[in-house]
Amino acid sequence: MTADDIAYKRVLLKISGEALMGDQGFGLHPPTVQRVAEEVKSVHDLGVEICMVIGGGNIFRGLQGSAQGMERTTADYMGMLATVMNALAMQSALEGIGVFTRVISAIPMDQVCEPYIRRRAVRHLEKKRVCIFAAGTGNPYFTTDTAATLRASEMSCEAIFKGTKVDGVYDKDPVKHADAKRYDKVSYDRVLQDRLGVMDASAIALARDNKLPIIVFSLDEPGGFRSILAGEGTYTIVRDE
Repeated sequence: MTADDIAYKRVLLKISGEALMGDQGFGLHPPTVQRVAEEVKSVHDLGVEICMVIGGGNIFRGLQGSAQGMERTTADYMGMLATVMNALAMQSALEGIGVFTRVISAIPMDQVCEPYIRRRAVRHLEKKRVCIFAAGTGNPYFTTDTAATLRASEMSCEAIFKGTKVDGVYDKDPVKHADAKRYDKVSYDRVLQDRLGVMDASAIALARDNKLPIIVFSLDEPGGFRSILAGEGTYTIVRDE
């Protein structure tokens, strides 16, 4: 595959924190982090500029904390710190296989990562470094889905790749319903209207307003990320009809 065959030149990969815990019920599973890093490297080797946003639900989820009586703002900030831990783990795995990476945090913590400065982040991408955006938007009440859509818009990405446990968007949970129907493509408005659970509503609305397609695919499928960029593989694309 040559550079001319690639559908998108600059993309943002959004994965959940849970995707990094493998078969464990909690925390980081280093072999799984390594496998995801290998997937990212295979796409990076094609010349694609890659940003990443990783959730923090494998370590701490703000909504869960607030449901157990913790003050919501505090719980959300704890969730943001969890995303920084995941970002550093992914940076370590990527740099271990020769991919230059920058962790860029919306909450300044200069000893471990860079603060978010848009023009500097764009320059990193132009120099073919993978940029991992951590700490969400830096604000409570916003999810990492919204952060991913915001950063993808700011970085002028051509698409958001949402890596999940299933190979696309279904009309109902395919794990629970054998007759669930997978969409090849679906509109932003249908996702919002039918509450299809691709991303939260504010993230979908922001993507719609910026005409940013969202490609939902299975992160468990080896080579899935790379094959979609070649126009192959199984996935659902969310965009205007």
